[in-house]
Amino acid sequence: MEASIQERVNVWVNGNYDQETKHIIKELQANSPEELADAFYRNLEFGTGGLRGLMGVGTNRVNKYTIGMATQGFANYLKKTYPGVEIKLAIAHDSRNNSRFFAETTANVFAANGMQVFLFEALRPTPELSFAIRHLGCKAGVVCTASHNPKEYNGYKAYWNDGGQLVPPHDKNVITEVEAIQSVDEVKWSGGEANITILGKDLDQAYLEMVKGLSVYPDVIAAQNNLKIVYTPIHGTGITLVPQVLEKFGFNNVHIVEEQSNPDGNFPTVKYPNPEESETMSIGLKKAQDLNADILLGTDPDADRVGIGVKNHKGEWVLMNGNQTAVLAFAYMMEARKAKGIAQPNDMVISTIVTTEMINEVAKQNNVACYNVLTGFKWIAEKIKELEGKENYVIGGEESFGLMIGDQIRDKDAVSAVALMCEMAAYEKNKGKTLFDKMIELYIQYGFYYENLISITKKGMNGQKEIAAMMEGYRNSPPKEINGSAVVTLLDYQLQTGKNLQTGETWTIQLPKSNVLQFITADGSKISARPSGTEPKIKFYFSVKTNLSSKAEFDAKQLELENRINGIINSMNLK
Repeated sequence: MEASIQERVNVWVNGNYDQETKHIIKELQANSPEELADAFYRNLEFGTGGLRGLMGVGTNRVNKYTIGMATQGFANYLKKTYPGVEIKLAIAHDSRNNSRFFAETTANVFAANGMQVFLFEALRPTPELSFAIRHLGCKAGVVCTASHNPKEYNGYKAYWNDGGQLVPPHDKNVITEVEAIQSVDEVKWSGGEANITILGKDLDQAYLEMVKGLSVYPDVIAAQNNLKIVYTPIHGTGITLVPQVLEKFGFNNVHIVEEQSNPDGNFPTVKYPNPEESETMSIGLKKAQDLNADILLGTDPDADRVGIGVKNHKGEWVLMNGNQTAVLAFAYMMEARKAKGIAQPNDMVISTIVTTEMINEVAKQNNVACYNVLTGFKWIAEKIKELEGKENYVIGGEESFGLMIGDQIRDKDAVSAVALMCEMAAYEKNKGKTLFDKMIELYIQYGFYYENLISITKKGMNGQKEIAAMMEGYRNSPPKEINGSAVVTLLDYQLQTGKNLQTGETWTIQLPKSNVLQFITADGSKISARPSGTEPKIKFYFSVKTNLSSKAEFDAKQLELENRINGIINSMNLK
């Protein structure tokens, strides 16, 4: 074992760590030295969004000590930022194993630092944490979750006073303070318990009222209150609020997927608790089919992502991808507000650079300003803050099955998204149509945009290096053509430069630095490469486009676009 790794192990074996932790380390030393090395080869990185990693003992794992040290660093930054001011925080957690313990640990450390802490009585959706920060006038907040990661993971998302996740300069400044904590002995673990207030039903009701206020067509829901809805919380926090919000909207024919209704950090019915995965949604799809439902919805463990299933034009149940879900939601909010007469001249929407360009086209044709920001809802929240008082934010979203409707929360919210999707389904049913029919109509009106995504995982100590090498290769030697079409534009968000590869013209990208590369080809295809900020993955996003003149052409045109994307993947050797 490398000396630096052994040194970290020795600190834990000889320091102020509990006996069970020391016992597990000794067992690993005897039986699994490779696992021990992976657990200690580095400090788990407190990134710009917080912590996320495997649970277990060690500096590279999520546990009481890494959570406590991160919280002490965050507390130190808050005290420097707000000297002499009462600092209030909100803390929430999801259904994962140890999430309650990590949330209580976080609350105790903040409270021991003299801060007023609002801790939810039990598991709650992440978006309610964002709402609580704004509603209660908090300076910051934390939710203990690993979102849609497998059961072995947990994490810690840090929020600022606007209810959004940390952005510059706070993200880097908090990281600096967290990295300055060198020992668990620097953490104030207890002594402030009187500073903790438990949050319960009152906050729930305030949040539910806010979501209810997002409804555009309550009269349509009243006419279609029997819309047959199937919902699965996938063993997560959605069960606490989604059924309530659907009832509040006026829907009375909601069927919960019982096999996935109980919060359970082992996620026993799925491999990945992610509504993006067809396997994860398969039980819900079967129930929707058996019941001849109108719509299926699923939320991930912390209820910030939503997946939807609908009947297609052939009557078959299919899952919509994240781009389709976003287009449906954006188009509804723009078109419905206009039809209702409540659209404002300064309405604006926000998308991200790897999300479908179709959103830009929908906004353009509806005379609504559309801003494109970096991937992540913290950048959507930052843009809202920048334009507050000048432009009226309506909806934001990105391809990763996330939507944020209205400005009273500042993170993606699957609870309000479920309600909105059901209202949209009711609106279309009132006209004798389905959401899939609406999707095809949108393709005919705005252009047939088609997207796909693949993720390549590189695990272990060398994984991050391999991903970095891939990005460096694309950056230094960009492909001259992809799938037989010349690459005409290279956008490098890390270097903040765009370049026309045919003329040599360059320009500055007016966004913060981000390790993303985009290639745009002569045939209008767009390929984006982006390493994940939370997992050892590199993601490739593909977007292609054609025209659709009628519903009868849909299948042939979709096959044409699918083949084009497969051609791109093959030509880039990404299989």
